[in-house]
Amino acid sequence: MGRVEALCVSQEKGEQKTPIDSAIFDADSGIQTDAHAGVWHRQVSLLAAEDVETIRRKGMPDLSAGDFAENVIVSGLALGGVGLGTRLRLGDDVVLSVTQIGKVCHTRCNIFHLTGDCIMPRLGLFARVETGGKVSAGDRADVLDIVPRELIQAVVLTISDRCSRGEAEDTAGPAVAELLREAVGAHIYRSEIVPDEQDTIAERLRHYCDGHSIDLVVTVGGTGFAPRDVTPEAARDVVERLTPGLDEAMRAASLAKTPHAMLSRSVSGIRGSTLILNLPGSLRAAVENLQAVTPALGHGIAKLRGDPADCGRESETPGNE
Repeated sequence: MGRVEALCVSQEKGEQKTPIDSAIFDADSGIQTDAHAGVWHRQVSLLAAEDVETIRRKGMPDLSAGDFAENVIVSGLALGGVGLGTRLRLGDDVVLSVTQIGKVCHTRCNIFHLTGDCIMPRLGLFARVETGGKVSAGDRADVLDIVPRELIQAVVLTISDRCSRGEAEDTAGPAVAELLREAVGAHIYRSEIVPDEQDTIAERLRHYCDGHSIDLVVTVGGTGFAPRDVTPEAARDVVERLTPGLDEAMRAASLAKTPHAMLSRSVSGIRGSTLILNLPGSLRAAVENLQAVTPALGHGIAKLRGDPADCGRESETPGNE
């Protein structure tokens, strides 16, 4: 069991927060009177008390709660091991769901200039409020359900006009999600159904690639020749580096079963540290395509996470051909 060491709020974003004795957490909003409250995925920010103390010992002894713009400081929970989807309880009632690990700071805000460092981008957690209530400094803090950080975090987007309107059942998306769990041990952070609209698809891809700490976004559908099949165009709008080997492998595997596989226009690639994978829309084709690349996904995602290990086969000896 852990402990809530401090609660903090601010009137503006990008500013240090002020400690308060107690706070009211509103479901799907955040902390009342705090600038970061709202209907989005970073409603509450958390730091481990142990990380704050480490910074104090490194030459910032006057560091106060809220100086890194954190809402909550907790002790005794080993936050460094939790992944997206982990559920935390503060006090008797408040339940938080972790939605982001760290963040990218494109500019140095007032916090950096005042403290000379900011650990929130490296060590902070962000969460959505599932269940609201009152929390006071000194209350207990618990991990209700942990999702280990090492698990691959995946999002499945089913691209379909008919499914989005409720005119057809989405069977391919759930099958893809289940295969990701079984084949690579992924945690499915979110599954959504999106209409065949290029701008909408691109927006959802950017949403999950930019800031959520998602490893893999898999789209299902919209890769063919039909006039409304625009998933590849949306992917091209978003990716920064193409991964043609994945598309070639999927088409080759599917082509062994049907000549229609050559009609796939799937475009896979990387945005930031997130891999985007396009799959066809039929259940059978989506599963077959995904099965073709799952043996390589774990290694590829490890590289995107910064794994420095050599990419050669285990049986290879460096320097030998």
